[in-house]
Amino acid sequence: MSFPLIIDAHLDLAYNVERFGRDYRQAAHTTRKREEGSEHVKSAGECTVGFPDMLRGRVGLAFATIFVEPATHRISGQMRGYTNEAEAHALGMSQLDWYHRIADKCENVVLVTDQHSLNDVLNDWGVGDGTKKHVKRHRIGLVPLMEGADPIREPKELERWYERGLRIVGPAWDTTRYAGGTWQKGRITKLGRELLDMMAHLGVVLDVSHLSHESLYEALDTFEGKHLIATHCNVARFVPNVADRHLPDEAIERIAERGGVIGVVPFNRFLKKDWSSGKHLVTLDEVVRHVDHICQLTGSADCVGIGSDFDGGLGYQDIPVELDTIRDHHKIGDELLNRGYSRAHVEQIMYGNWLRVLRAALP
Repeated sequence: MSFPLIIDAHLDLAYNVERFGRDYRQAAHTTRKREEGSEHVKSAGECTVGFPDMLRGRVGLAFATIFVEPATHRISGQMRGYTNEAEAHALGMSQLDWYHRIADKCENVVLVTDQHSLNDVLNDWGVGDGTKKHVKRHRIGLVPLMEGADPIREPKELERWYERGLRIVGPAWDTTRYAGGTWQKGRITKLGRELLDMMAHLGVVLDVSHLSHESLYEALDTFEGKHLIATHCNVARFVPNVADRHLPDEAIERIAERGGVIGVVPFNRFLKKDWSSGKHLVTLDEVVRHVDHICQLTGSADCVGIGSDFDGGLGYQDIPVELDTIRDHHKIGDELLNRGYSRAHVEQIMYGNWLRVLRAALP
C-alpha cells in the first residue's frame, strides 16, 4: 500500500559521493552494477540508495548528513580521516557544498532549510498547505544534519554553519571534542556544553544518536533547546551486543517526554542479537519489534519514525530480506498495517512524526 510521503531521518549521501564517487542521480542498481567487484564494496556494502529509487518509493524528504571520519577510527577507503578541527572543518564544508551544488544542478532536489522550502516539497507530494496547486514533478527535500560535530571548530562558529543551512547536529559519532561517542566512554565536555547552549540559542535540533550513555543522559538533563531527536537508534534491550549504540528504555521514555522522535534503523546487526551475516536470517518482523516496543513503552505512535542509515557502511546484504533498495521503505509501513496498526498511526511513523519536528524547528 502506498503512502503519500515517507521521511528517512538519516542518509549519508555527500559522504558516499566524496568517499566512493557514487552518483545518486543514478538508480541504486545502476551503481551496484558499476561497483561490482570493487574493493570498497567490502566495507561499504552494495548500494541501496539513488534519487530515482527515492522518487519511485515516495521517500520525498530525508535528513542528509555531513559526516567525516576521524583518522583514529577511519573506515578503509579513499577519503582521508581528519586529525584536527581544521581538517574536519574543511572536509565537512566540502560535503555541505555538495548539498548546495546538487540542489542547484538537479531539478528534483531541494535543500530544505526553512518553512518555505519545506512546504514547497510537501506540496509536491500533496501533504503541504495547498498553496502550490500545479505539481509538475515530485522533488526530494534534503535537510542538512551533522553527524559528529568536530567540523565546527568552535561553538560560536555554529552560527556560520546555520547560515549555510545546517539544521540538526549530533555532537558525537566516535568521541569528539564535544562529547563521548559510541566507541568510547565519556561525558559532554566544557566545549560541548557551550555548543549545546549555542544550538539552543539558534534553534538547532539536537540529535543524540551515537552519544555515549554518559553523554546521552547529560544531554537529556541539560539541553535547553526545544527540539531533541535520535535520528537512527534502535532498542538497546534487543541488541545488547551493540547496546551502547542504542537507547535504553529510560532514554526512550525521556526522549518521548520531550516530544522527540526516534528513527528505527533497518540494519540487521542493529535489529537482531548476534547477527553477523546472511540476508535471509532477518525479516521485517525484527523492524516491527523495535517500532512496536517504542510505541508500547511510550504509550503512543508519536515518537517513532524511520532513520535507515542506508549506505552508511551497510548495503543490500545487511538489511532485512524483504528490502532491496530505499524504494522498499513502504514495506515497513505495510507490515505495520498487517500487524493491526491503524492507517493514521502508520502514517505518523512513516512521515508524520518527523514532519511535526520539522514544522516546529525550521525557521
